[in-house]
Amino acid sequence: MSQILVNDLTFCYEGSFDNIFENVSFSIDTDWKLGFIGRNGKGKTTFLRLLTGDYAYRGSITTNAAFDYFPYIVTEAQKELSASAFLEELKTGCEEWRVICELAQLHEDADILYRPFGTLSFGEQTKLLLAVLFSGENDFLLIDEPTNHLDQAARECVKAYLSSKKGFILVSHDRDLLDACIDHVLVLNRQSIEVQSGNFSVWWENKQRKDQFVMAENEKHLKEIGRLKQAARRTAEWADKSERTKIGFDPVREHDRGKGMRPYIGAKTKKMQSRVTQMSKRIDHEIEEKEGLLQDLEQPVDLKLMPLSHHKDRLVDIRDYSLQYTGAEHPVFTGLTFSIHQGERVALHGENGCGKSSLIKMILQKAASKTTDAAYAPSTMPVLENGVCETASGLTISYVNQDTSFLKGGIPDFCKKRNLDYSLFCAILRQLDFERVQFAKNMEDYSEGQKKKVLLAASLLTPAHLYIWDEPLNYIDIFSRMQIEKLLLAYEPTLLFVEHDVRFREEVATNVVTL
Repeated sequence: MSQILVNDLTFCYEGSFDNIFENVSFSIDTDWKLGFIGRNGKGKTTFLRLLTGDYAYRGSITTNAAFDYFPYIVTEAQKELSASAFLEELKTGCEEWRVICELAQLHEDADILYRPFGTLSFGEQTKLLLAVLFSGENDFLLIDEPTNHLDQAARECVKAYLSSKKGFILVSHDRDLLDACIDHVLVLNRQSIEVQSGNFSVWWENKQRKDQFVMAENEKHLKEIGRLKQAARRTAEWADKSERTKIGFDPVREHDRGKGMRPYIGAKTKKMQSRVTQMSKRIDHEIEEKEGLLQDLEQPVDLKLMPLSHHKDRLVDIRDYSLQYTGAEHPVFTGLTFSIHQGERVALHGENGCGKSSLIKMILQKAASKTTDAAYAPSTMPVLENGVCETASGLTISYVNQDTSFLKGGIPDFCKKRNLDYSLFCAILRQLDFERVQFAKNMEDYSEGQKKKVLLAASLLTPAHLYIWDEPLNYIDIFSRMQIEKLLLAYEPTLLFVEHDVRFREEVATNVVTL
């Protein structure tokens, strides 16, 4: 057991306008199971990379711990090989028997070590790389988003595995995973960093209690500021009025006023003006305290949506439907039956590879053939179909792809290509906690969470009869997830979505279709 001491850490990417970290200091224990929480783009992955020595920085990070980082980078050439052939390249000193022991804890057979890595499913690849990660000794492990793209069964397996380990930092936005796996949290707030004991729910409860206290104190400061401003304005008016009587007077009405009154009035006015100055200082002090209270307060703005109403109640009808790729031995799925009515939020659920994304692409393809707007339609897939897969005519769909790799260039070009209002688009991104400085960057320089927010903002700005979101929350921070949950419950759009976040699915879905 040792400590990691961070002192006056300051870091900025070369050519960037803003510091990711500025004079940050805190300490953590290498025996902890530490959850790393924060908004997208705040520097979680960057901090992990600073620990591994990938970037130069100002300040100091002091520790005698050795670090290892997940996910490992697997090259295209390595994907053609079995993992056993390049274990040493992933982790120096990695022994095969240790990996096999870790795979057993992940409920995976050792044979995935000897199959070509590229032929493994997402879940198998993740489990294999985690087994490699934990096969060493005395390393402090840095685990970055291990459950993205994993189905529910694989997530449960990874959750149970990580909960049995210790000595790691886990970056994740999955509330269920964080609750099960961690005993401390490291939180990147808006203006500070804090370390707390407990899991996500404990931290969230403490944060809500703290935010309520801050809001109450803020209200008290606002009332005090208002009272002081009113008193200062009244005293200033009295001072001005008194000053105007210093020179000249009505000898009839003020017959008892002598020559000595002018110095007296001047002194009285000066005293009142001094009171105004003191009140101004107190107002400034109250405002400073108020701003200090609010610097770390998270106040997610309520998002808005513009769903369209269709003349038909049933928008998608699927009956006894089967899908098989040309040349494949077996169908992706068979006998699927369900429908989507207006106002329903249908979640597609199932293991990786069961055909969720394939079904979504077919629905998009069917809808595109019945409307002049084919902006989101994929290219025709080489498949064989049986049964019925129909969409209502004239259906407008707003689609969020799970892939973000196509996002290139600047925000203005993106908006122009998609016929989006640039000002409104930027306003939605601001509501999703985008800093204004990000608008000047190219999208390929964004974090994965920021790229996902670009796609979500485009979808929110597109009026549609049906919203189709394929794993929309991958890499999205916890606060934004709660914003989106609240939005969907408030506006009740017709939605077909794939999402492995259990809490989101339970909160949002009106119907779950299991493939």
